[in-house]
Amino acid sequence: MPLGEALNLAESKELDLIEIAPTAKPAVAKIISFDKFRYQKEKELKKQKTSQKISELKQVQISVRAAVNDLKIKAQKADEFINKGYKVEIVLRLRGREKYNRDWARYKLEEFLKLITIEYKIGLEPRFGGQGLVMQIMKK
Repeated sequence: MPLGEALNLAESKELDLIEIAPTAKPAVAKIISFDKFRYQKEKELKKQKTSQKISELKQVQISVRAAVNDLKIKAQKADEFINKGYKVEIVLRLRGREKYNRDWARYKLEEFLKLITIEYKIGLEPRFGGQGLVMQIMKK
């Protein structure tokens, strides 16, 4: 439909002519209230933002000297985060001479992972960082 006719039609219905896809040939336009169009766009953006937040990262810090009960509590927190759809970063803090006994640190990390009851997959393999051992897990 020619532009003049579309504008006359929109004016007769007391609505606005809004160009939806300007790069298409021919260009696509809608006859709709501009306020309603803007509201729909804002609603779409808000929905996209909420869906993006799910992949946030949560962190659980543990120590090699922590008691079993303390580790169980941290594992429950990790379960809770995984259930909500978050990625969980597990940081095993090492201090002083503990940094040089890497096999022992890996063993302690594996012991902690056994306490997590939810099925998970490893997003980032365990690696040694500045503070100690770091790994990421997420829901399967």
